[in-house]
Parts: sequence; structure tokens; C-alpha cells
Amino acid sequence: MKSFLLTFLTMTIISYSLYAQPSSKHNLQSDHLASRWDEAIPLGNGMLGALIWQKDNTLRLSLDRADLWDERQAFKLQQHDFKWVQQKLDGGQYAEVQKWGDNPYGDNSYPTKLPAAAMSFDLASLGKVVSNILDIKTATNTIRFDNGNIFTCFIHANKPIGYFEITGQHIEAALPKLLPHQYAMVPDHGGEVSVVDGQSLSHLGYIQGKLTKSLRHQLIHQPTYENRFYEVLVEWKEVSPNKLIGMWTVSNNEKANLNKEIQSKTNSKFTETHLSWWHAYWKQSAVNIPDALLQRQYYLEMYKLGAAARKGAPAITLQAVWTADNGGLPPWKGDFHNDLNTQLSYWPTYSGNRLAEAETFTDWLWKIRPANLAYTKQYFGVEGLNIPGVLTLSGIPMGGWIQYALSPTVSAWTAQHFYWQWKYSMDKKFLKERALPYILESATYLLNITEVRNGKRYLPLSSSPEYNDNSTSAWFKDWTNFDLALAHFLFEAAAEVCEASDLTDEANAWKIIRAQLPDYAKNETGLLVAVDVPMEHSHRHMSPYLSIYPLGLLDINKAEDQDLITKSIRHLEKLGTRAWVGYSFSWMACLHARAKEADQAVLNLQKFANNFCSTNSFHVNGDQKGGQYSGFTYRPFTLEGNFAFAQGVHELLLQSKQGYVELFPAIPTNWRNISFTDLRAEGGFIISATITNGQLDNLTIKAEQTGTLRLRYEHALKVKSKKTIHKLGDIYTISLKSGEKIALEQI
Repeated sequence: MKSFLLTFLTMTIISYSLYAQPSSKHNLQSDHLASRWDEAIPLGNGMLGALIWQKDNTLRLSLDRADLWDERQAFKLQQHDFKWVQQKLDGGQYAEVQKWGDNPYGDNSYPTKLPAAAMSFDLASLGKVVSNILDIKTATNTIRFDNGNIFTCFIHANKPIGYFEITGQHIEAALPKLLPHQYAMVPDHGGEVSVVDGQSLSHLGYIQGKLTKSLRHQLIHQPTYENRFYEVLVEWKEVSPNKLIGMWTVSNNEKANLNKEIQSKTNSKFTETHLSWWHAYWKQSAVNIPDALLQRQYYLEMYKLGAAARKGAPAITLQAVWTADNGGLPPWKGDFHNDLNTQLSYWPTYSGNRLAEAETFTDWLWKIRPANLAYTKQYFGVEGLNIPGVLTLSGIPMGGWIQYALSPTVSAWTAQHFYWQWKYSMDKKFLKERALPYILESATYLLNITEVRNGKRYLPLSSSPEYNDNSTSAWFKDWTNFDLALAHFLFEAAAEVCEASDLTDEANAWKIIRAQLPDYAKNETGLLVAVDVPMEHSHRHMSPYLSIYPLGLLDINKAEDQDLITKSIRHLEKLGTRAWVGYSFSWMACLHARAKEADQAVLNLQKFANNFCSTNSFHVNGDQKGGQYSGFTYRPFTLEGNFAFAQGVHELLLQSKQGYVELFPAIPTNWRNISFTDLRAEGGFIISATITNGQLDNLTIKAEQTGTLRLRYEHALKVKSKKTIHKLGDIYTISLKSGEKIALEQI
């Protein structure tokens, strides 16, 4: 008997065929289950997550919840401040700073993200796996067995509930079993354990959780710290002798409950609302490029984005809702890293037309803003807003290499996401209530902490992630290009949001302040790390080149910037990729795209997809083909490389720059047939375009807000209607009213 869920899914997929994005060839599929957690099938809804794989002779679901954290403080921030760090650095006593600021992160197991539990099913009862498919269009995993049994599961798109269904024969022997994580008396993996490997969960000092069972119900109650707890609940019902339907949930500091859903007599509404959400998600935009590897990886990245970001859930951490299930803490404690990881994770949301997903980042940043204001006052001793580079769910600093964990320019980079959320939507309410105050508070802080010397404005200390790691030489007395680019961006953004808010005097004041900043440090090799400090070796973090991307302060189309951008990229290539990790290749693809070097951009995207991803598409940092391109061959899973890859694809097709939008800026010459639907540009413009046999034969632009689009395209265009457009040089000026559409084609 075909299961209800499979029948419903089949009918739904047929009814959605008009929007066949993505297709079945983009799915994760194999004839077996993964044997490692970081190769598992990933499911998620921003709050709950699951990894489906095989451990021993069981089908295992590793269960997770995004806000499960141990937030006990190991780093005593209140003991010292930024001036003390400067004094110790100047006095040759920097070891004291490292002991205070750097060491607590590695020496202590907390604060940290926590895994929830696991659930298993006996494979001896289910049978031998013959097919294992994640349908990314419906976010549903279906496993088929040689005896005809079928296991299907999903996590509801916007309810904190996981669903599973088993159909076939003799399934009564395959009842679910909840498996608590072992928090007591579990040894480390052996030898010295780093924050990358993850200490044993037993280091947290918890009492072992209690598992209670009844006929169709299992519950884990796990105490954590300071009288907190979480619960994991699974319940199931037998619909017929050949069918088992169950649900699970994870609660945080409250009793878990599934009564309403599990007692429902029909599952059609539950399934329908799940599928409807994913249908709407995939309709937001689509991309079609003539490279099967990159096309599939792109859709897997956009699937993970939909599974990891949701309104009301925390922002995307290093692993989001897929915390390691190996008996230890997740790599780098699964925390929020704001020296690139959180920022890169949201890159594809803007041009990818996923602004609801993008707002999960600014929502979280706004939520922790009071804690960050207090941190700024305490550590930097000035008014305004900065944010720690490494922090907990509630915004508390965790320490680490403090050049970056307590960097003086983090809020300038997080402020870019408030700026982008406004620029890509032109939402006046968001501008007034979120973007304007966040950007101005960040700019006010940076103004207060900098000082003017000889007519130019400087930071007391500067750094460039993660150049020279945490040594004393990682601090610079002059600007690094990383910090300087962020300062240029932030003061410019402050002027722009003031102008948009009719605060003319304030806007002019910020322009004057920006003019006090020096120019970038550069020489014959292009952009430097800092004044008189060239990039001397291969380096994983593209921090000196932030002005090219993502800040976009330098533009290859401007004659005065061309040489600097080109020389910088040639120097990076000369240094090689031995010290790169996966995200470096994704970021480099974006840099190449901004330099209009399409073939090199595509090559770096291919290297990322081929060498730096697990079989389930997870970015695992190290080169998984024995070090072909990188000397890093380890495999700690983090997500920022995945999402930066997706943006790398967008950057080939459409780029929003300062004051204009460029169409197909970086297309390889052998890509003759390309299309995208409903990508988003700054100004609130929704753009679709098709190239057939090398000729642009369709371009449609829709305005969400009344405004003027300045569009750059290297070929001549004509309008398919009577509407008039204007051209000056390579720029077309197109004025549209809210809701108005225009269609163009290449002459």
C-alpha cells in the first residue's frame, strides 16, 4: 500500500510542476545511508534540525534545536578593557592579554551550542536500504528498503515538529528509540582536544538526563545548568498494521508537548502547510547555468538556507541546526563568529530574493543590541554600538583571539546587513526603526573610539582577520585595510541613511568625518594588509580585500580602481591557495566576479564544490582530496562557505554596485544559454533575464517601490513597449512606479 504521505507528495509535486525549481537531479540521493553524521541527510526549519544517517545497525536521526545553549561565562570581560590591552601590548606583556582574553575560549567547555539527542530505528527490522533520497523541493527524506518498507520524514517548515512515517510489513519491530546524549562519564577522544575537535560533553558537568517510556511515548528530560533543562519527546500512533506515524519535538526550558498534533485524525493539513511553505520559498527566485556541478551545488546551498533560516529562530551559527553528533562539542563550539562566518552566511539572501531569511540575522542582531551596547561601554569605554566578534546566543562575548573576538570594527560589518536589508527592499519602516538607529549607533561608536592625528582619523589599534593569528604582530598601530574599508563603508552608510531620512545636516557631518579617513594602503602588488605590510603568504581570510567585496567600495568599472583591483587579485593568485580553506574559494569567486574575471570565478566555485564539501554538500573547510589545493585536510563542518558559494553564482549574473546595477557582469564565454528569474537588486527591483545562444532575448524588471534603476549592460537594449528609457555611456536609466514592469531585449 502506498503511504498517504508519498501519495500526497506525488500529487503536490505534479501540481507544482510549473515551478520546477529545483529538479530531481539536484537532490541528495544514494543507495545507502551515510555512515558519518557530517555526511547525513540534513533537514531543518531554522529552529529544529535533524541529520539522518546510519550508526551501527540503526537508522539514526540526530536531533537538534537552534537555541539550545550553555551560556555560562568563562571569559571575565569585566576584568579589563581595550586601554589595558594597549598598555600590555606597548609594555611587552602581551602574554597577560592572551591568558585573560584568548585562553578561556579553548580552556573551557562552555559557553557552547548543545546537541539535543538522537532517535533510532532498528535496521534489522526495516530491511536493507536500496534508495535514500532527499527531495530538496519538498524538504522530505524518503528511504526505501529491499522488502518494500518505506521510511519517510520531514521537519515541518514552520512548526517545531518533526514527522516520520513507516509503511510496509512487520514494522512493529521498528519502533523509535530516543537516545540521550551522554553527559556523564564519557572520556575525550584521546590526547589533547582542540576547540575544532570538540571536548567530550561530560566536561559540561551535567547530571545525566532521564529517559521515560510508555506504550507510544518516550521523553528525555535533560538538566543543563543553573536549573535549566531541555526535553526531547517522540510519540507515535498506529494507523494500520502496516503503517506507523510519529512526531517528535525538542523544547528549551519548558515541557515538551505534542498532544494536539499527534492526536489529529488526519495528517493532510500538517503536510500541506509544510509543502506550501517550501513551494513559496522556491518560487522566490531561480537560476539556470550550463554547469551541472555548480547548478546542483547552488540549489543544495539554497535548500540549506531555507532549512537554516526562519523568522523567529536564532541567526545562523557555524553549524546552524546540525550540531555534531559524535559525543563531543561542535567545532568551535557551534558559536556565532562575526569575523566572517555570520556575514557570509547571509550573502545570498539579498540578490537571491530571500529577504525574510535575511531578516533573521538583523532580527537577532537587534535582539542582542542592549547587551552589545553595554559591552561597548564597558570594554571600549565610549558610547555607541559595537558587537563582539565571537559571542553567545544572547550576545555575550566568549573571548578567543581578541584581535578578532573583540575587534573594534565588528559592528561596521554587521551594520552592512541592516544597510543591505534596506537597500534591497527600500522598506521605509525598516529604515526608520532598524537600519538608521543601528548604523548611526555603530558609526557613533567608531567616531568616539578613533582619534584625529595630523588631520586624519585613526583607530588606537587595528587588526586584519586572521593575519598572524593571535600574536602581538597581529596588532597594527596604523589602519589595516580591513578596518579602514569598514570605517569608510560605515561613515558613508551613515550619511546615506541620514539623507534618506531627511537628516541633511547629520548626513553632511558624516561625510566630513569620512573624508578624514586616509586612503587604502597599497603598493605595486595592490592592496596591502596594512601600511607597509604586504600580504606575504597564502592566507585563508580575504580581509585586506573587503573594499572589493563585499563592501563594493572599489569598482572595476571605474578607471581609477581597475589597476588596484587587478593587481590585488594577481598578487593573491601568486601567493597560492595552500593556506586557504573552503570558504576562501567561495569568497575568491566573488572577488573574481567583481573583477569581471568569469573563468577564474567559475574555477574557484568548481574547486569548492569538488574538494571542500562532504557527500551531503556540507562545507568541511579542508581539502577532501588529499590536499590538492590546500594544506588543510581536516573536516570541521561550518556553513559560511556554502552560502558564500551561492552568492558567487549570483555575482556572475547580477551585481548591485554603488548607484547602479550590472547585468551579466561575469559570464564565461562558453556559457551560451543562461537564465535567472526574480533575482533582486538594490532599489527594490526584481529582475529576470535569459540569454539564448549568447544573445539576451528577454529582460524583465519589476519595481517594488517607485524609483529609478540605473542598469549597466555591455550590449545595446531596446524596450518591448512604448516606454522610454535613456542611455548615457553603458548605463540605461529606467524610471518605474511601484508595481510597474518593463520588458527589454538585446538589439
